[in-house]
Amino acid sequence: MNVINFNEQNSVINQFLAELRDVDYQKNLPLFRNNIRRVGQMMAYELSKTLSYKVLEVTTPLDTAVVNVPADEMVIATVLRAGLPFHQGFLDVFDHAENAFVSAYRMYTNREHTEVGVHTEYLASPSVEGKTLVIVDPMLATGGSMAAAYEAMLKTGTPRTVHIACVIAAPEGIEVLRQAVPEDTTLWCAAIDAGMNEHKYIVPGFGDCGDLCFGVKL
Repeated sequence: MNVINFNEQNSVINQFLAELRDVDYQKNLPLFRNNIRRVGQMMAYELSKTLSYKVLEVTTPLDTAVVNVPADEMVIATVLRAGLPFHQGFLDVFDHAENAFVSAYRMYTNREHTEVGVHTEYLASPSVEGKTLVIVDPMLATGGSMAAAYEAMLKTGTPRTVHIACVIAAPEGIEVLRQAVPEDTTLWCAAIDAGMNEHKYIVPGFGDCGDLCFGVKL
């Protein structure tokens, strides 16, 4: 698996990430959601450079222009609910892409909340057969939700190419993902953090992305 970590590069993504991590900035949910979306937009632009392209002739009011445009059939899939703003950022760039939604969420399996299982209960997707599949989810912690989402997508076909995109990843999640996806998959991360705490949250991370985007759940 090819891993791209934008935190190792000089990019405006780092500014968005700094604000996402800031406990004072997090008090404003609309601004937090917007930064998740902007990371998605920037990451989608970088991913677009890896696609295959075709020549398109466009008629202007004055003449004909030749433009190289993406040739890939794309499906952008996201994991509900935290993935929605991130997904929108990708959709802002790949506005002709088809879309898929997976409900995969973590469940603590012991009283101490130190052991985590993943439950998948819903999938809405077109066929991914022969297409470029991009699965986006802001947090790659244990890797269980992302692996479950990929497995669910395979019910609709076998993609030609797979991309996984997250805002923050933990090394443990990356290793789980390596075992779950094809070897030629590309993982796109705004940052790779040191690891997880005893409750399986990424540290330093920025907390629960779903709650910070949409409010605390019951």
